[in-house]
Amino acid sequence: MAEITAALVKELREQTGAGMMDCKKALNEAAGDIEAAVDWLRKKGLSAAAKKSGRVTAEGLIGVVSEGKRAAMVEVNAETDFVARNEAFQNFVEEVAKAALKAGDDLEKLKAAVVASGRTVADELTHLIATIGENMSIRRARVLEVPSGVVATYIHGALKPGLGKIGVLAAIEAPSESDAIEALGRQVGMHVAATRPSALDISSVDPESIERERSVLREQALASGKPEAIVEKMIEGRIRKFYEEVVLLEQVWVHDGESRVKAVLDKAGVKLVAFDRFQLGEGIEKEENDFAAEVAKVAGS
Repeated sequence: MAEITAALVKELREQTGAGMMDCKKALNEAAGDIEAAVDWLRKKGLSAAAKKSGRVTAEGLIGVVSEGKRAAMVEVNAETDFVARNEAFQNFVEEVAKAALKAGDDLEKLKAAVVASGRTVADELTHLIATIGENMSIRRARVLEVPSGVVATYIHGALKPGLGKIGVLAAIEAPSESDAIEALGRQVGMHVAATRPSALDISSVDPESIERERSVLREQALASGKPEAIVEKMIEGRIRKFYEEVVLLEQVWVHDGESRVKAVLDKAGVKLVAFDRFQLGEGIEKEENDFAAEVAKVAGS
């Protein structure tokens, strides 16, 4: 029997796309014969994952989970919306979120984390791809923590608790944790889901985006024929309006339509220190498929 070396396992993994643990098991079953190991994986349906790796994954689920003063959010993608309703896929997203809570949001460390099955997250994903028959990917993760207070979570359009299409984390520092702070955090999450702010405060706005905005506004103002001094005042006024649109703390609180978010937080005696918003598939170029083609994919055609 040939020695089952790490190099041999790596070679089989690269050839088949199967998980490391599955490759090692296949080589043991095949007494180190790599061709026989390939056949073993094919019979188990585990080498099929490699063939699916080039397909676009823009559907799937956002998953959130919290524990104490720490919370995690992940996006796990699949090819079709059907998979989001698959119990095995939903369970996997929940496990990835729980793994992120401990491993953090570095994807390489997250994929190396071990889940309930005893496999790593990466190997569990490969196994799921082979089982369900669609390409899938773990796109991103975010973990937030506060020394005192809460990291509230919110899922919009939840399929089940903690799983949906839009997720938000809101890290709120407060003297202590309370139901009132948790409720406020959830309201912040709902606000962020609705308004899509790109920055927490004015100081964290991307300088390049401000300069682009100034350039556009200057051209518009100069085209109106106004004097330079008036143009500058117009630009500053519109920049303030720009901040009110993209900066979370400067936005109007959606829950009353009047207050600023920063005023609501100040009144509660808390500080919002970080937030993030994941929307499923944002920025991914989707393939145009008709319904029949989507069904055919799920059926394994």
